[in-house]
Amino acid sequence: MANLGEISVSAALNLLSAFAFLVAFAILRLQPINDRVYFPKWYRRGIRNSPRRSGVCVTRFVNLDWRTYIKFLNWMPAAFRMPELELIDHAGLDSVVYIRIYLLGLKVIGPLAVLAFLVLVPVNWKGETLEGVKNLAYNDIDKLSISNVPDGSKRFWVHIVMSYVFALWTFYVLYVEYKEVAAMRLRYLASENRRPDQFTVLVRNVPPDPDETVSEHIEHFFRVNHPDSYLTHQVVYNANKLAKLVQKKKSLQNWYTYYFNKYERTSKRPITRTGFGGVVGTKVDAIDYYSSEIQKLSEAEALEREKVLSDPKAIVRAAFVSFKSRWAAAVCAQTQLSHNPTIWLTEWAPEPRDVYWRNLAIPYFDLTIRRLLMAIALFFLIFFFMIPIAFVQSLANIEGIEKVFPFLTPLIETKSVRSFIQGFLPGIVLKIFLILLPTILMMMSKVEGFSSCSSLDRRSAGKYHLFLLINVFLGSIITGTAFQQLKTFLHQPLTEIPKTVGESIPMKATFFITYIMVDGWAGIAAEILRLVPLVIFHLKNMFLVKTEQDREEAMDPGCLNFATYEPKIQLYFLLGLVYSAVTPVLLPFVIIFFAFSYVVFRHQVINVYAQRYESGGSFWPDVHRRLLIGLLISQLLLMGLLSTKSVEKSTIALLPLPILTIWFHVYCKGRFQSAFVRFSLQDAMTKDTLERATEPNLNLRAYLKDAYVHPVFKGRIHFESPLLVPDEENNTLVLTRRSS
Repeated sequence: MANLGEISVSAALNLLSAFAFLVAFAILRLQPINDRVYFPKWYRRGIRNSPRRSGVCVTRFVNLDWRTYIKFLNWMPAAFRMPELELIDHAGLDSVVYIRIYLLGLKVIGPLAVLAFLVLVPVNWKGETLEGVKNLAYNDIDKLSISNVPDGSKRFWVHIVMSYVFALWTFYVLYVEYKEVAAMRLRYLASENRRPDQFTVLVRNVPPDPDETVSEHIEHFFRVNHPDSYLTHQVVYNANKLAKLVQKKKSLQNWYTYYFNKYERTSKRPITRTGFGGVVGTKVDAIDYYSSEIQKLSEAEALEREKVLSDPKAIVRAAFVSFKSRWAAAVCAQTQLSHNPTIWLTEWAPEPRDVYWRNLAIPYFDLTIRRLLMAIALFFLIFFFMIPIAFVQSLANIEGIEKVFPFLTPLIETKSVRSFIQGFLPGIVLKIFLILLPTILMMMSKVEGFSSCSSLDRRSAGKYHLFLLINVFLGSIITGTAFQQLKTFLHQPLTEIPKTVGESIPMKATFFITYIMVDGWAGIAAEILRLVPLVIFHLKNMFLVKTEQDREEAMDPGCLNFATYEPKIQLYFLLGLVYSAVTPVLLPFVIIFFAFSYVVFRHQVINVYAQRYESGGSFWPDVHRRLLIGLLISQLLLMGLLSTKSVEKSTIALLPLPILTIWFHVYCKGRFQSAFVRFSLQDAMTKDTLERATEPNLNLRAYLKDAYVHPVFKGRIHFESPLLVPDEENNTLVLTRRSS
């Protein structure tokens, strides 16, 4: 196991690698040729102009001003200059609430680290117990942990008291933050500009009618049941096949542009192959081939579009229904429309850019089956993923490698190789195994049928959090112990095995320290460097860009990947909460991660990331709940650990902690969660009244006309709802085709 010196060496190496990433970023961002990669948000808003438009040839690509390189880290203080209110207007409330999670980490873990180092570390250091235990592998860091306190010692009561202090401080910070975020959301919704989703409700599982089409049935229902407030509706079409054709055509147009630009540069007709990837098949003229393929796809697209619009089966039994006021939309979205609770189901419509159109075509009753199947699939994914992780964890340490590959022992025992293995290998191996996992979990969430991108992100984040909790945290502790201490298990009484497993919790701190450094520090540095978008932009710029508009489209600002980032934050919160009372030496590494991430993501939100959607911080209840799950796990693990230490009445003393945590969750849920799932009628009426006073001539029908038209139809076909003439609006009778 790694000693304190080896961990210090690996920490220094990880810090140096992170610093190297930052230096590379600072230099690359100063080059005019990379300006659109590191400041795309300002270009998209038309505020920033390319520095390549003027100057001599060299200065259009390379920054020759040596004074800018002296201040190459000035982006860090610049990230703090924009006030929070201005940042909300600039990047949206979702972005601001997200980066507050890192600030919350500093508020929670920072004071815990100070108290732990002042109180618990001296208590642990004076124990001097590990040196007397036979056949137990430990290191210098373990001497600073709770493992070094002798069994039955009254010093454990210090840990019990401090666990209460840690829990109460965490409760206080989480309560204040929940209250602040809820207030920010309410202020944001009150001051927010007009948006189509404020007036619109998504209606699903519309019952069939023998005499009316889906559109006529929806209009009839809402004219009868919401006669004074119904405005218009847009039925949902199953245009998934058409969307695939449009996407494929766009890809072919990119290849056509590439070969046409190549022909203009070389005056030589380019050649390609008709098979897979253009590398197999018959050789043909590339320009003629792609021109012909685009023409074929255009014809197929036109036929499919006509088929979708004319085929009644292409209309999904769902619609976006819009109302004359926010108040009416709130009433419809938050009430039951029919005595049958399985039909005419309503929910707030996502904003237009948040709609995941592909899943709207899924029949409503299929959703339950899909989600059950995905829950089963997630169980097996977590279970079977633990097997390779357990095996790799057994090899990702010096003892395991020497057992499997004894001929490498002389090389491994050299100081530099040993430091690399202990400082990098465990974290790198685990990171490699987790690379494809977020993509797999997002695909599973899409199969479940959620209708908005924000719902997909939150659902996928929940799966990823569960996976990290079970496989990375609990799996690393249990399976790592099972492989590393197998010989000890086989030669000790059964009653002593729980004690050995309990001891493994503080002794896995060295592994988690390396994981934080590799996945956390280096990962955040790589995030700001943006090597992949940088390469892709220059490749597009070389082969596909012909006009300024093409160059704008070549920029890839990316976005906050909530489904991947937030569960990792929760893992670091969990490590900080668990090891605050067990191995406090881990806490500074967590603090560095939160501080570093806060600066980096504030910079990215200001200069780089584009918003895919705006949910008004609706994900905060999930963040709060997962933080409390981490706190509850830390308390249960401490109870289990102390129960193996022969501490009298330790379980009774700690039992109120999880009860308090559950009560705190229930209280906060009742106090604040409604602000994130409902929109009060009082606030809706206030906004409606203010809007009628300031804009009495607003044509809301024209404003909502194309808001929820499928993207493949926008700009091509106008969907007109039947217009209400004044006499018809005041008529209490509703026209219908029904014979009964």
